Amino acid sequence: MSAYDAIARLYDPWSRSVVEDVAFYVDEAVRSGGPVVELGVGTGRIAVPTAAAGIRVIGVDASAGMLAVAREQLELGGVSGLVDLRLGDLRDPPIEGEFPLVLVPFRTLLHMETDHDRRAALAAVRRLLGPDGRLIFDVFTPSEEDIAETHGRWLEREAGIWERADWDVERRTLILRVRGETGESEMSLAWLSVPEWQTHLTEAGFEVEALYGWFDRREWDGGEDSVWICRA
Repeated sequence: MSAYDAIARLYDPWSRSVVEDVAFYVDEAVRSGGPVVELGVGTGRIAVPTAAAGIRVIGVDASAGMLAVAREQLELGGVSGLVDLRLGDLRDPPIEGEFPLVLVPFRTLLHMETDHDRRAALAAVRRLLGPDGRLIFDVFTPSEEDIAETHGRWLEREAGIWERADWDVERRTLILRVRGETGESEMSLAWLSVPEWQTHLTEAGFEVEALYGWFDRREWDGGEDSVWICRA
């Protein structure tokens, strides 16, 4: 069972303010011509508008609960015929074939907590990409200020939805707890530095085409967020 199953109905209200990446990923999907693979498709936050733009999507997620919500969102958006949702693991997604683009949005790769898992996930993406195909993902490295402001505190992110971050700087891991009226859960994430991500990508056979500091395509200048466009 995925940690997200318990908060599947809470997820969209919890993340309702996260909209800055949607246009970026949809634009890249349209540019690719599709079909695209989205790993960590969740409730369809990216897949639904991508399909609405006319691009076919194969979406994979480890949470059956999140996929159930995604199916509802696809129906509401009238785009069910353009999105194929599949239950599976990022390290071994149940997909065959080659695609022009694989997306891993909303920091999903941080759920790969060991180098072994990261290598497996990147190798899986590499197998899915056709000649000159691209991988696009975003991750973060927390600042000292962010850790100090949030560590060990319950904060109300949205009305009635609380989250708590417990940071382990030495191990570079985060235990994130979320609770609300419809559920509660906790999940573990792990972060890397930008040079470490670069090394993993190079070893997996990727060339970094662009590295942005935000979804407006500003150049990365050492900030917390990094947005990667990589070519196979």
